Amino acid sequence: MNSYVSSSESGSFERDMDYLPDRITRGGRRPSDGPVVGEPWPVEPGRYCLVAAPACPWASRSLVVRKLLGLEDVLPLATPGPVHDERSWNFDEQPGGIDPVLGIHRLQEAYLARDPAYDKGITVPAMVDIPSGKVVTNDFPWITHDLFFEWSEHHRSDAPDLWPDHLRDEMEEVMERVFTDVNNGVYSCGFAGSQEAYEEAYDTLWSAMDWLEERLTTRRYLMGDEITEADVRLFTTLVRFDAVYHSHFKCNRSKLVELPALWGYARDLFQQPAFGETVDFEQIKRHYYVVQDDLNPTGIVPTGPDLKGWWTPHHRDQLAKDLTDRTNVRRAG
Repeated sequence: MNSYVSSSESGSFERDMDYLPDRITRGGRRPSDGPVVGEPWPVEPGRYCLVAAPACPWASRSLVVRKLLGLEDVLPLATPGPVHDERSWNFDEQPGGIDPVLGIHRLQEAYLARDPAYDKGITVPAMVDIPSGKVVTNDFPWITHDLFFEWSEHHRSDAPDLWPDHLRDEMEEVMERVFTDVNNGVYSCGFAGSQEAYEEAYDTLWSAMDWLEERLTTRRYLMGDEITEADVRLFTTLVRFDAVYHSHFKCNRSKLVELPALWGYARDLFQQPAFGETVDFEQIKRHYYVVQDDLNPTGIVPTGPDLKGWWTPHHRDQLAKDLTDRTNVRRAG
């Protein structure tokens, strides 16, 4: 399951954020921030498997961060297919229907190995302890946070600083709005249970999209000249926008390709390997249009949109140069 979702009495969408909050930390130390249940798990190359379906935007965050930081050789990957039933994500598309790293058919097996009575969402991404076969955590915001802070000894030498200290407070504010109004906002539109709830969610989403369009008109990335975790989080929604959210979730005021700054920004990120190489548009479309049969009862998967535009020049690198030139002029004056 992607996540448990529900609608309130007013028809507004509510996401269940009750995840397994264990943490994988350097030396198995107890973290000073965020959640931990029981004893934390120690970072060990090759011990854990990241289970992340390319179809899922929350899982896609971890795929991008794993590749940005160069963790491919120390953190094995299991990729469930895009279509699942009410029980679990599965590995039907792997040879024999079994994941070669974990040796399981359904991700549910790893959750039940941890707790035979587990009855919450079988979600991705998930970190699984390979020796025991037990899921460690599916708390997606903390998975990418810890891949940066706790796995730093295993990063590639030129890995980006995804959490710059001097931008941390502002970045947290930006990420909070991106999550609430955009990442989750498209779901609030798609799964609204009343016209009033839908229209409120729609207005909130597009207010945030207009804010982002303005912000990205004068800066290359959300926080300036360098990619941060904030960009990873926004990208996974933008890359799905025209293919899914515009029509399937009724977020149809504008297409991404009609928003100059956001469209250029999305292409800029997509054309960088850590982003574009983790995107599978066919899996994305199959997941939403087949699994969410309450929104698409025919199960028909759209053929479009035309994807050629993703590879067109974006010229976003010029924004960083222009900003540097303006800064130098001000200092000289």
